[in-house]
Amino acid sequence: MNWRLVVEYDGTDFEGWQLQPGARTVQGELESAFARLAGRRVVVYGAGRTDAGVHARGQVANARAETRHPPEVLRRALNALLPRDVAVRELEPAGDGFDARRDARSKLYAYRLWTGATRSPLEERWSHWVSVPLDLAALRAAARDLVGTHDFASFRAAGGHGRTSVRTLTRIELAGALGGELRFEFEGTGFLRHMVRNLVGTLLEVGRGRRPPAWAAEVLAARDRRAAGPTAPARGLTLVRVDY
Repeated sequence: MNWRLVVEYDGTDFEGWQLQPGARTVQGELESAFARLAGRRVVVYGAGRTDAGVHARGQVANARAETRHPPEVLRRALNALLPRDVAVRELEPAGDGFDARRDARSKLYAYRLWTGATRSPLEERWSHWVSVPLDLAALRAAARDLVGTHDFASFRAAGGHGRTSVRTLTRIELAGALGGELRFEFEGTGFLRHMVRNLVGTLLEVGRGRRPPAWAAEVLAARDRRAAGPTAPARGLTLVRVDY
């Protein structure tokens, strides 16, 4: 049976999604739980390989496992074996050809900023603290120039390789209020490694008044990672949803 899973996790104490020797990963915890139930190794394939420290509310995965348990019983059994920082929110049979990564059509990421004058211990694990005032109008103006189909090489992880760095961002929105939580939402058909965090780091240079809004378009056109702003911390990033 090919199972479709929706997984939620706090990425703080994980070395990312992907299985790595000697490292604690989300994929590793899920495969360990499946193995205990199935009596053999079960490979879990995720829609995206989130990095160390990145969270997920709606990561999608698929796994092939033989079990006599109905879906709800299997979901509860997996959650009983999983640690407190990862849970299977949904589990259902999928078509034999379903592939969580290859079949994905779009993803939604959120990046949370805490903008209070004082750091918040309760927000520390899931938000990036920015204590200086931000110009929200400038942030939104810069973000508008990044929406669309572009070569996002300037926002790819340094040294990153791939067949192409062209991606389509269908939406960038900024919600919330200064003095509390601000949230960027990035929706697109695909993302490069560190792309969202590099976009946020670049936009924050504009929001802090260090660069004009038009600078974001200049960075995009440069197609050079050295032209962009710093990489924002992983803890603010959450994979919210994967659409098919």
